Amino acid sequence: MFTDFTKLRCISGKGGNGVISWTRAKYLPKGGPSGGNGGKGGSVKIKVSEHIHCLDHLRGKNLIAANKGADGSSNNKTGRSGKDTTILVPAGTIVTNTSTGEILADLTTPDETLDIAEGGRGGLGNTCFKTATNRTPRKCTPGQLGKELKISLEMKMIADVGFVGLPNAGKSTLMKALTATDVKIGNYPFTTLKPNLSYLEYDDYSRVYIADIPGIIKDAHKDRGLGLAFLKHIERSKALVFIVDIAPLGEISDPIEDYKILKNELLCHDKALLDRPSIIVLNKCELDGADKYIQAFKEAFPEDKDKMISISAKESLNIEALSTQIKHIAQLDGKRYN
Repeated sequence: MFTDFTKLRCISGKGGNGVISWTRAKYLPKGGPSGGNGGKGGSVKIKVSEHIHCLDHLRGKNLIAANKGADGSSNNKTGRSGKDTTILVPAGTIVTNTSTGEILADLTTPDETLDIAEGGRGGLGNTCFKTATNRTPRKCTPGQLGKELKISLEMKMIADVGFVGLPNAGKSTLMKALTATDVKIGNYPFTTLKPNLSYLEYDDYSRVYIADIPGIIKDAHKDRGLGLAFLKHIERSKALVFIVDIAPLGEISDPIEDYKILKNELLCHDKALLDRPSIIVLNKCELDGADKYIQAFKEAFPEDKDKMISISAKESLNIEALSTQIKHIAQLDGKRYN
């Protein structure tokens, strides 16, 4: 199961207690207070890791707690501080306070860290209360309690280009042809059950990151199929690649209607997505009868004719040309979308 949303209850550690203690030494005949302070409680933090790509490791967890600080001891020894607890998340994670609905952070940079709940301060030992008029204080304070915060974590993939298509349009095959990603490929709908993220590397060592979104069907924005769960993962993409099965086997569907469905689902989810640079990939052009479908498709959408490219992901036809176009649209818009 692919996890991109979870809720957590975070509790930082309680501070250690201060103590009352007295010195007993031959060089201090009158003795004196020597109670140490308590250690600071551990904090709960969130940190972006390049090695984490989803929130699967947090599935089933609802409580994240840090260690408490140790109590002080005699001879003015301060207690050990509690160990911090760090939650590792992927880049593109939005942290929200579930009690208020406030977005606490949008974590997008590797190693970016957010303090969620600071540990409680340690209590004071009786040494801290010694004064000129009170040389034998019999007072200490307890450590502060830890803080509690309920949060939600929502991950939205950060990619330069998002692949969008109906089930069995050939997105996974194309992803494998373009990149080094080992994705699952099969001749049945919903082969891809979770978004895949990979990159295209060019001769100049530049990279374009690509998100392959599981197949979108009609009314996906109404929670049909897998669409609603994963449409959000293209919201941050700077450009889109529409992948259309141009020669469906058995002619059980219409490429023109398929493209209209894709555009309508994006429009209903977030109309701003259709304003981003895009390419229309007419896939499976190696199959019999593809030419007539390609011609009919171009006639149906003359305004998008310059965006279209015919390829065969399976036979690797025109893949280099598509790779060049993907790099071009990824560089047209330097914005990062939230």
